[in-house]
Amino acid sequence: TYCWIHTTFSIENAWKKRVGEEVPYPGVDKTTPNEKRIYHAYYQWVCFVLFFQALAFCVPRYLWKAFEGGLVKNLMLGLDRPILPEEDRVRNIDLVSYYLYRNKKLHNTLFLVHTITEVLNMFNVIIQMMVMDRFLGGEFSSYGWDVLNFTEWDWSVRYDPMIKVFPRLTKCTFHRYGSSGDVQRHDAMCILPINIVNEKIYIFLWFWFYFMAIASALGLVYRALTILYP
Repeated sequence: TYCWIHTTFSIENAWKKRVGEEVPYPGVDKTTPNEKRIYHAYYQWVCFVLFFQALAFCVPRYLWKAFEGGLVKNLMLGLDRPILPEEDRVRNIDLVSYYLYRNKKLHNTLFLVHTITEVLNMFNVIIQMMVMDRFLGGEFSSYGWDVLNFTEWDWSVRYDPMIKVFPRLTKCTFHRYGSSGDVQRHDAMCILPINIVNEKIYIFLWFWFYFMAIASALGLVYRALTILYP
């Protein structure tokens, strides 16, 4: 439909009005002069943004794999196999220990690259969170907290924050010729069923990204401690 392929919008001052009495749906109200509109165009691009985000997360890993060239896997000598015979396990441990002792200063560059990829992982998470926040109109940064605090809000002003970020019903304006040939303006309501899926995707991503940000930060702290106190 026209509304689906073009940008839709919500009315900002209609979010907290009583549904069924003042408005038919949160964010949907009659047109008034100087109304402040919140436009929604992201839903057309969600799949593409998620795809490129997934590719961005693969970059540090492939950089590390390309530089490391399978060295770590070769050093394992099957020690990660639970069915390795005990005599082979002892012999392989001795071989790895001997190799590391004889070459303990020859892999500083490898360690540096590994540390750089860990830093890239951290920046990757932070930058992607900023991109998603911009993509969703500044709503992603507090999205998870708003959903968690939803049940504690006053019932008189309570509305689902997921509906505000991902409305299922919005407005759109289009023009067409009338019977006399004049251009007429029409206000219509647009149903966005895809946002039922989008809201679940992004609430999961909010928790997942914050978890990854904390885990990456702790990993960098650990890496700094191993460098300062070897």
